[in-house]
Amino acid sequence: MNIALNKENKSYAIKVTAEEGGKILGWAYLYIMFNDLHKEPFGFLENVFVEESKRGKGVGSKLVKAAITEAKKQNCYKLICTSRNENSDLHAWYTKLGFKDYGKEFRMDLL
Repeated sequence: MNIALNKENKSYAIKVTAEEGGKILGWAYLYIMFNDLHKEPFGFLENVFVEESKRGKGVGSKLVKAAITEAKKQNCYKLICTSRNENSDLHAWYTKLGFKDYGKEFRMDLL
């Protein structure tokens, strides 16, 4: 058996930012990814961050909603995000935004 590695440049990232008065309040990354099992891409939401002084004021919700809207524009068939098991407040927040607890993430740290 031979294993081949073929680099494909099908996927890309979109950085969603929230700013006010020229200052960045937060961001989220939306990765648009393709695979051979679906003709449509899927979205992966990662690195959602809001400046500490702006947390709890709707900035994060607006960022995630903008990412959801963009994933729909990109014709994604699903949007996924991950969170550590112990972060139940964040899980409730994602649920409030329309996400479902759908599975389990397995991770291997390489660095």
